[in-house]
Parts: sequence; structure tokens; C-alpha cells
Amino acid sequence: MRIDLDEQDARWRRREFLGGLALAGAAGLVGLRSAGLAADLFGLRSTALAAEPPPETTTIRLTHAPAICVAPQYLAEEFLRTEGFADVQYVKTDLGAIKAVASGQADMSMTFSGPLIIQVDAGDPLVVLAGVHVGCFELFGTERIRTIRDLKGKTVAVLQMGSSQHVFLASMLTHVGLDPSKDVNWVTRPSAEAMQLLAERKIDAYMAFPPEPQELRARKIGHVVVNSMMDRPWSQYFCCQVGANREFVRKHPAATKRALRAILKAADLVVREPGRAAKFLVEKGYTQRYDYALQALREIPYGKWREYDPEDTLRFYALRLHEAGMIKSSPQKIIAQGTDWRFLKELKRELKQ
Repeated sequence: MRIDLDEQDARWRRREFLGGLALAGAAGLVGLRSAGLAADLFGLRSTALAAEPPPETTTIRLTHAPAICVAPQYLAEEFLRTEGFADVQYVKTDLGAIKAVASGQADMSMTFSGPLIIQVDAGDPLVVLAGVHVGCFELFGTERIRTIRDLKGKTVAVLQMGSSQHVFLASMLTHVGLDPSKDVNWVTRPSAEAMQLLAERKIDAYMAFPPEPQELRARKIGHVVVNSMMDRPWSQYFCCQVGANREFVRKHPAATKRALRAILKAADLVVREPGRAAKFLVEKGYTQRYDYALQALREIPYGKWREYDPEDTLRFYALRLHEAGMIKSSPQKIIAQGTDWRFLKELKRELKQ
């Protein structure tokens, strides 16, 4: 497998070099700036931008998360500059992505749907703007765990309680009739320690997100119990959606639309050129292994943002979390007070393939 990846990357580099030379030569003739050339190389130019109002702010703050499944958020950096954001920041925070957005430390972030719902239920000033991709989480278990129901009475590791891993697995447990607060022994461990504990069979299962599933498979640790990219019902709903600070959206509607467009165009880029996207993630230091990143970006369905309804996702997970006792609000209330689909509707029309 590694040989195939290296050969493909070498072929991509040759094509990129030759294509880049041609584009660079043309750019030199018309005197494009280096930033503009970078935008052209990524296919970022849009004639529609000239007809829109400029962003009300030229600063946008996104979060810096450990999972590479939010690759469109990072790849959006050059898109954002093309959209008129001169200052693009990626905020590192101990709060977690969506709490950072709710607190005002960041303006917008991709994150798993479950924590978004929990924070909206808690009254945080958040709105969900769009779904981006389906799946990415994979539940790994020892030979004793063949189904989710086998987790009853077993020990499962997650990064922390309330994390995306914990909330996703709690939803799964509730869906099969188990009580996540009583039927599972939760332990919190850093990812490297959790994977080692699974290898040593000192825990029974671990909920992994990229690039962890790729590493677990390569090291032949455990086996996949649930793959949310392929297994129903999880594969029928968005995993990561874009959440934004409500006040930011209220004050900066033009900026909000432009930032969301940058993320969705970056998702399209991942679909078209996963090798380029994986190379970008490694070069920027978001992940270390090109082969793991490429495998993950090829597997995650980033092209579903046009097809799936993000409201269905919120309804589905809100029901699961309500059953688990993790939220009090009904799905209808979550959708009414925590969503704003107007930008997505416009962008679906504008970004038709």
C-alpha cells in the first residue's frame, strides 16, 4: 500500500510541477501577486465575489483541532484570503472547538454534530450553518466486542467526557437500547495511551478519529466494530458540521457567507485532490504521516454537503441525546434556536458542480 501511495504522490508532484510552471508563466505575464497565484493554483477565483458586499470584518478566527477530518477548515485558509479576509487565525484552546466558538474565542469551527447540539441545549450563543462531511469515527474493539451491545459492562476509552468521541458513542449506545451513563465503564486517556491499552487488552474498546483508525489498522490493533462512514444509520447523517458564534453571524452576515463558502470549496478540493490536501496537512504540521492522511481523506465522504440535509442530522442526534439524558430540549427547539440555513441555501445554488 505504501508503495502505491508513494508512486501516486510522485506522479502528482510531477503533474503539479509541470502545471504550476505553466500557470506561473502565465501569471508572470499579467503580474499576479504570489497570493493571487496560489489562489489560482487551487482554483479559487470566483467571478461572483465581485457582485457581493465585502466582508464586514477582515479577521476570521477558526479553531485548531487535533482531528484531520476537519481538513477543509485548514485548506480554507487561502480561500478565505481570496474571500477578503486579510487576517486568518487558527486558535488553539483547551475549551474544545465548539466551546471556544460559544465563548467568543473563535468565530466559526467544524465539529461533530453532537457537541453542537449539547451546547445549543445549554443556551450557548451558537448557530449551525451547514453540514460538511459524513463519518470519520470508527469504534475499535478487542475480540470480545463484535457489536455495540457487547459493550455492556465493558471498559471504553475516550479522550474526555463530553468530547466528540464520548458523545458519538453515547448516541450509538442509546440507539441500541443501552444506557451510556450506567452500562459502560468510561475511562479518559490521551489517544496514544488509549491505543496502547487497547493493544494490551486492558480496555475493551476505543472510539478513534483520523488519523487514529489508520494507525490502528496499520498496527493491527483490535478490529473495527462500527465504521461511521459505511455503517447505517451513522453513514446517513453528517458527522462534522459548521457552527458559528451567533453574534458574529448577526453582525457579519457577508463575512459569514464568505467564510462558509471557503470551507465548502475546500471540501470540494479534498474530493478532487486528496493527495494535494494530504500533502498540505503534513507540510503545515497538522499531521505527521502523509499515508495516513491520504487514506483518511480518500475515505471520508466530503462531497455529501450538497446531498444530505443537516437538519435531519440535528433531529437524529438530538433524539439520541435526549434519550440518553444528555439534553433537555426537543429536536424542534434545537433546530429553531440553533440553526441558520440561509447561507447554505445560497451556496448550494452558487456552487453547483
